[in-house]
Amino acid sequence: MCGIIGYTGRNEAEGIMLDALEVLEYRGYDSAGIAVCGEDHQVRIRKCAGRVKDLRSLCERDGLSGVCGIGHTRWATHGGVSDANAHPHQFGGVTVIHNGIIENYKSLIAQYKLEEKLKSQTDSEVAAAVASHFYNGDPYAAIRKTVLKLKGTFALGIMFEDIPDVIFAVRNVSPIVVARTEEGSMMASDVTALGQYSKDYFVLPEFHVATLKKESVELYDMSGEPVEPQWLTVNWDVNRSSKGGYPFYMEKEIMEQPQVIRETIEPRMKEGLPDLTQDGIPDSLLTECSQICVVACGTAMHAGLVGKALMQSFVKMHMDVELASEFMYTDSLVDGKTLVIAISQSGETIDTLEALKYAKRNGAKTLAIVNVKGASIARESDYVIYTNAGPEIAVASTKAYTTQLAALYLLTGRMAYARGVFDEAATRAFMAELQRAPEAIQKVLDRREEIHYIARRILNAKDVFMIGRGMDYSILLEGSLKLKEISYIHSEAYASGELKHGTIALITQDTPVIAVITQDKVQSKEFSNVKEVQSRGAEVILFMKENYRLDEDASWDSVFKLPQMRDEFMVMPVSAALQLLAYYVSLDKGLDVDKPRNLAKVVTVE
Repeated sequence: MCGIIGYTGRNEAEGIMLDALEVLEYRGYDSAGIAVCGEDHQVRIRKCAGRVKDLRSLCERDGLSGVCGIGHTRWATHGGVSDANAHPHQFGGVTVIHNGIIENYKSLIAQYKLEEKLKSQTDSEVAAAVASHFYNGDPYAAIRKTVLKLKGTFALGIMFEDIPDVIFAVRNVSPIVVARTEEGSMMASDVTALGQYSKDYFVLPEFHVATLKKESVELYDMSGEPVEPQWLTVNWDVNRSSKGGYPFYMEKEIMEQPQVIRETIEPRMKEGLPDLTQDGIPDSLLTECSQICVVACGTAMHAGLVGKALMQSFVKMHMDVELASEFMYTDSLVDGKTLVIAISQSGETIDTLEALKYAKRNGAKTLAIVNVKGASIARESDYVIYTNAGPEIAVASTKAYTTQLAALYLLTGRMAYARGVFDEAATRAFMAELQRAPEAIQKVLDRREEIHYIARRILNAKDVFMIGRGMDYSILLEGSLKLKEISYIHSEAYASGELKHGTIALITQDTPVIAVITQDKVQSKEFSNVKEVQSRGAEVILFMKENYRLDEDASWDSVFKLPQMRDEFMVMPVSAALQLLAYYVSLDKGLDVDKPRNLAKVVTVE
C-alpha cells in the first residue's frame, strides 16, 4: 500500500515524479504529494487530498523547479484523508515519504516530546521527526539510529536539506526497488514505475541504505560497509504498463489473458510434458511431501481453492488452503513433510509473507507463485514459479489470477507425473487440455458484448447471489469478489446444495441469481437448484457448458454458453466470463473500474 517514487538526475524532477505516481496510483489514491529540492537547496512540498490528477493541477498552478525529488500516493492507515496527512512530511531539515506502519509511533511521540510539534496525525511524520532528532550532518548515522527505533514495517525515502540532490532509501519488509537511468537515479515501491526509464533494477535489501546521486547509486549495510547490488532485468514489454487504447486497465488486462497464460505455460513444456527445470524445482520437492498447504489472501486464495480441487482429484494428495492473515494464529499444522505454497501477485502481500516465514520456522519446504521478479515472497521462498503476467495495474486482479491457475495446473501435472499417478499418456492429455485454455478464453472474450448485455440485468441490483457446485463453486467465490469490489453490489457465492439449509430464505424476485453449470457429474443437481430459486421468483443468469441441453419447458432469463473443455479446466473460460460481467456492471454504473473505493492493490500492512 502507498506508492513512493524518487528521482535525482539531469532533468526536471516534477514531471517524472507525477508520471510515475500515476502509474503507482493503484497502490493508494487517497492523497498525493511531491517534494523537490530547488537550485537554492530549499526543499519545497506540494501535496493534497485526492488523486494524482489533483496534485498535477496543483503543480500546474504552483510548480516546483528542481532536479531531485521524492513523491508519494497514499492509502490512509494512520490519520484521515487530508492535505495535512498527505506525504511528504517535513520536520526540520528532513523530508520523508513512507510506506508501511510504524507500530510504536505513540511511544516515540512521548519519548521525543513531539506532541505539540507535529502537523499531521500520521505515524510517518513521527519517523521524519525522529530522523531530524538524530541528524547532525551524518545521514547514515541518523538513518541507522532512526530505524533501530522504529517498530513495524517501513519503506522510507529521505532527503536532507543540506545534502542537495541526493536521496536516501531504507526499508524493512515494505518494498523499494532502485534503478540507474541514462539521465539519473530512481527509486520506487514498484518496478512498474521504473520500466519506461530502465530495464535494470535491484531490490533494496532490508536494513540497507541506498544512496541515489545524479551519476551513481551506492548501497551500504547498516555498519556502513559498501555492498554490491544484485541487479535484475524487467522481462516484460514496457507497453504492457500502459492502457493500450482501452478505457481502463482492467479491460486491457482481461483481454491479455490468452497471451499471458500461453507465456506462462509454453516455456514450461517439453515434448508435451510439464517441465519445471527452468524454475529449478526438483521432482523431489513434489514427491517427498506428505501434504500441501496454500497460504494466500483474496483472489490468490481463490486460486488456491482451485488448486486444492486439482491436487485432490488428480494427485490424490491432501491439500489445505489457509487465509494467510489467519495462518499464524490458528496453530496451523505444518512440518518438515509439508510443502507450503505461497501465492501472491505482487510478492509483497504482508500477511502471506509472514505466513511463509512462519511455515519455514516450522520446517516446511516452501514454493512461491508470484508475478514480480525479486519480490519479498520470492526471495524468502525455497523455490519460485513466476507467472509471467506482466504488470497488472487495475486493483481487481484478472490476468494475475488466471496465470496463477495456469501455474497450479502445471504443478498438478508435474506432481501427478513425478509421483506415478499419471503415466506419460495421461500427463500429455492433461497438458494438452491446459494448452487449449487460451483458445477457450479467447472465445469468451470475442463474445464480450453478449456479456455486456447480460450485465445490464443486474445493474440496479442491491444483492446478487451466485450458485454452483464443486469447481463451479470455487470459481464463483472469485466471481463474487470481483463484482463486490468494483461495482459495490453485495454479492455472495454459495454451494448450491446448501441453498435449502438456510440461504434460500433470502431469495426473492428482487434478488438476481447467477448460476454456473459446467461439471458433468453434478449438472442435473445444479439444474435442479436453479429451478428451486426460479420457483421463488428469482431472475437467473446462467453460464453453462455449451454442450448442455436446457429444459425447453422452463423459462430462461439470460444464458451464456461457454466453450467446452474437460470439467476440471472449465474454470478458465468461466473466469473470463465473470470478470467481464463485473467489469461491465462497474463501467455502466459510471464507477472508476481500476480504482475502487477503499482498496489498494498491494497490501503491505497487516
